[in-house]
Amino acid sequence: MRLSMALLFLLAKSLFAQESKTGNWLIYFGNQPLTSKLNVWNEVQYRNYNTFGDLQQLLLRTGLGYNLTPQNNNVLLGYGYILGETYINKTQKKESSEHRIFQQFLTKQSVLNCQLTHRYRMEQRFSESQFKPRFRYFLSLNIPLNQKELKKNCLYLSAYNEIFIQNRGTYFDRNRVYGAMGYYLHDLLKLEIGLMNQTTLKESRNQFQIALFNQIPFKKTR
Repeated sequence: MRLSMALLFLLAKSLFAQESKTGNWLIYFGNQPLTSKLNVWNEVQYRNYNTFGDLQQLLLRTGLGYNLTPQNNNVLLGYGYILGETYINKTQKKESSEHRIFQQFLTKQSVLNCQLTHRYRMEQRFSESQFKPRFRYFLSLNIPLNQKELKKNCLYLSAYNEIFIQNRGTYFDRNRVYGAMGYYLHDLLKLEIGLMNQTTLKESRNQFQIALFNQIPFKKTR
């Protein structure tokens, strides 16, 4: 326990020491069951241009999911609201907002002791007078380090790649590559600290991330 927390602290310290060209994303993911089949997904992301206090985006998502199988396959219909602040010069920002409707299919696999997750997502994005549909494919891998299973007190490595495809221009919108160290505070609660690189047609930028995950399984009542 002490070793794992020390490793998380050292990783956070080294990433915070980077220049302000590295942004910071604070993220919460929550998944709560309604029945054995239905679940509610909640997500909050507070994104900064620098370490903290220079808002880039505030992203709020929620959705209703349906389990096709008890644990491994889920379809979801969701809604997202995004408040953005974009620099128009070095000192002035322009505020914008975006509404999104999205549909996704998520499937999980176990490979040895590792967990592999695929997510396929379609987004319909409404921004001011524009409509911008987009497809996203997300592939992640979690590898336990000090235990055979991903459960309480488990220290693990996390990595993912996500590609975004739009319906116009070059079709490529962006790609995200992520690596992190995580720790299961509880069977239902885990914390990740990592670094994500986001590449678009215009730039490549690093984002330091702290993410908290709250996953609650459904339990039948007598």
